[in-house]
Amino acid sequence: MNSFDTWESYSYPETFDPDTGEATLRNLYQERDAQVLKAREYTQVAMRSAEISSGLAQIPQSFDAAHLKAIHQYLFQDLYEWAGEYRTVDITKGMTTFASANDGSIDRRLSNVQGLVASVSWSELERTAFVENASAVFAELNQAHPFREGNGRSAKVFMELLAETTPFELNWHAVPAPVWNQASEFSGPDLGAWKTHPEELHEVFGHIVVMRQEIPVESSTPPQD
Repeated sequence: MNSFDTWESYSYPETFDPDTGEATLRNLYQERDAQVLKAREYTQVAMRSAEISSGLAQIPQSFDAAHLKAIHQYLFQDLYEWAGEYRTVDITKGMTTFASANDGSIDRRLSNVQGLVASVSWSELERTAFVENASAVFAELNQAHPFREGNGRSAKVFMELLAETTPFELNWHAVPAPVWNQASEFSGPDLGAWKTHPEELHEVFGHIVVMRQEIPVESSTPPQD
């Protein structure tokens, strides 16, 4: 088993591109071509996600850190040795610095998620309240960003399973990826602060939340990570 304890250890060193600073992630296919890996990843994760949605995957729905890890492990089991394991490196994206991998921040964020979920009677929420509470949960999930890859897709499945306890569904196709990504970035805490800003997600969740069975067929793909 490989040791994933540095940024470099997650990737094949011979694939490193000094111009972009990127390299192909080590994977169970031993695939060095990043584009080929991306295509295989898309297919495999879509299949595993469908299995979760259909109830074929036996994942206890505790809506805590263990639940999110189990989702990630199931989605990425065909691709990465570290599926379901916290990242050991810090991650930034744009102006966002996600929870540190070394000071317990990831678990603190996911403990917040568990507390938020447990504090709400989800089946009784009307639409506006669902939008607000779902935004709060997602803001914490996004800021935790616990995995080296696949955080967005794992959070998406987590939120879909949460929505199953309500009269609502999530139509991820309703918001373009750049709009979604910007709202996610703005939902992060201010520099040096801890508190997230879920209100920045209210508008996008307002677009994607629909009554169950109202989602139209779309050809576009939802935001990924």
